[in-house]
Amino acid sequence: MHEAARPRPSAGSGRRLLDIPAPSRGADPSWGADPYAEALRAGRGPLFLRRADGWLLPLDVERWCAHADATDLEVVERCEGAVLDIGCGPGRLVAALAARGRRALGIDVSRAAVARTTGLGGQALHRSVFEPLPGEGRWGTALLLDGNVGIGGDPSALLARTAELLAPGGLLITETAPVDIDERVDVRLVPATDVHGAYERPFPWARLGTPALLRHAGRAGWRAAGQWTAGGRSFVALRSRSTRSSPDPANSTAVISSHRARKPSPDRPVADA
Repeated sequence: MHEAARPRPSAGSGRRLLDIPAPSRGADPSWGADPYAEALRAGRGPLFLRRADGWLLPLDVERWCAHADATDLEVVERCEGAVLDIGCGPGRLVAALAARGRRALGIDVSRAAVARTTGLGGQALHRSVFEPLPGEGRWGTALLLDGNVGIGGDPSALLARTAELLAPGGLLITETAPVDIDERVDVRLVPATDVHGAYERPFPWARLGTPALLRHAGRAGWRAAGQWTAGGRSFVALRSRSTRSSPDPANSTAVISSHRARKPSPDRPVADA
């Protein structure tokens, strides 16, 4: 769900054969010290993001660990081509897309999240969005849901990176805060039993309402493609800048064909349709 800010490597070579690591099934010995991993293993919270001033933002672990609900499925129906779920968490969106025969890949910096996603039959990589990724420049849709527009604490950098991942004219679906906010802070991920977060390192995060997201997106050259609310949640769809007269056809994006991944190990090829 969360990613620390990391230097962004240069984009890949754009080969038509893409690499996705094969699975690794060993248990992660660090899970016991990771409140997010523990919450995902249990399928429930409470879990919070804690600011330095003590303010707590509750995280909806139970919803993330459940099957995709009607609001999620509306997002799924709006997706085009191959879908990259950035900060996929326990994988409900990736699993829902896979169940419908859609090509989808989740990425997350949490090994526990990747393991849960692959356990649901989805495909996922233990990878930051700021690291090299398969299919750069050819994804049809990218998802930044469940507050993941805050990844890295720098919305402009995240939007720029996401544009690199999408095909020209590609679709980005974001979930925004239900209030008008534009906040960048350092937070800790903490369970209810340790709301002071003594053993959790702080990481940069951002919270954006719809007006703030549209401002950042407009400055970065994105085009608003729609906004809606459903199930008490707020969403914005954006189109990346296109060098063509129209977006790529849905079937022209990268196709994910390897199966199950937790941590990068031996590679498997993924070819276009």
